Amino acid sequence: MDLYRDCPAYVPPIVKSDVDMLDPCVNPVFEFTDHVYFLCRQDGRTTGRIAGFVNRRFNDYYSVKECRFGFVDFTDDRAVSQALLDAVKAWGRDRGMNTMVGPLGMTDFDPEGCLVKGFDQLSTSATIYNAPYYADHFRAYGLRDDVRWREYRMKIPDEVPEKHLRIAEIVQRKYGLRVFTELDSRIMVERWGKKIFRLLNEAYTPLYSFTPLTERQIDYYIKLYLPNVRMDCIRLVADRDDNLIAVGITCPSLSRAQQKARGSLFPFGWIHMLRALRCKGGTDTWDLYLVGVRPDYQGKGVNALLFTELIPQARKNGYVWCESNPELESNARVQSQWQYFERTCHKERVAFRTDI
Repeated sequence: MDLYRDCPAYVPPIVKSDVDMLDPCVNPVFEFTDHVYFLCRQDGRTTGRIAGFVNRRFNDYYSVKECRFGFVDFTDDRAVSQALLDAVKAWGRDRGMNTMVGPLGMTDFDPEGCLVKGFDQLSTSATIYNAPYYADHFRAYGLRDDVRWREYRMKIPDEVPEKHLRIAEIVQRKYGLRVFTELDSRIMVERWGKKIFRLLNEAYTPLYSFTPLTERQIDYYIKLYLPNVRMDCIRLVADRDDNLIAVGITCPSLSRAQQKARGSLFPFGWIHMLRALRCKGGTDTWDLYLVGVRPDYQGKGVNALLFTELIPQARKNGYVWCESNPELESNARVQSQWQYFERTCHKERVAFRTDI
């Protein structure tokens, strides 16, 4: 199904990464997640796909009976989208669920949300791209808007904003914080890997659809993320006793590289990816992947300390623009940190919900 063959904003995922994510033999989320995959075919042609998930750990944690749908694509045919959604709804109902929500993945680390604004904007490697008619199909089916995310494109300033510098100096002196910048991949994995994701567990728990990661999931994400990012694009903040307080993990944009790779690293796709990751001038855009601050330090200026350290590195590496990736519309604290930057909200996405 070649829905986006001629779409300049679409970024094809690396097929092996998606396959591994959906493979119970690889992804430990399936230790507590039921799943089902459906294809819609008409006249020998695939016209749609959808996955259904019941994350039992999430449901127990929040005392809900929720079925998720995700990894959904379909042609502009209401009969196709209805058949796909009907299939997941029936599957979820058979498992005792009373609500269907999506598009979501198995966890909050998976791509989520239906794009509703920014169809002409280049997608990022961490997000979903879909055609404008998807939201119309979901609403026509009876799904109602449940939550909205915003994405920002920002100009990286030539210098750190003066207010950030002042806040960073105050918070570092007041709390005795240290910033770790000279890291290599071995130290990152062995010394900091588990601490990073345990911190994210604390920082992200209040967010929509998030469930704290298990130790097996933490090991999985360490292997998935940390060996594949530039170490000079990571900043860690710790107290005097090496307790991790905050983390900022960024990455050169891989969007153009993935378009050139066309979903495969082999035989030559890896060259485009490596050039974007390692070569100055490989891209002018920087993606914010994971930023988290321990809850007891949130609202105290630690984010300013992170960006005071990251902005000069971004400029040194030749990046001009920054992509925030999705942020909950209701998360005013996160969005307020961009007030000192030249920015535009260029994309929005929605998750939908219905009773089943």
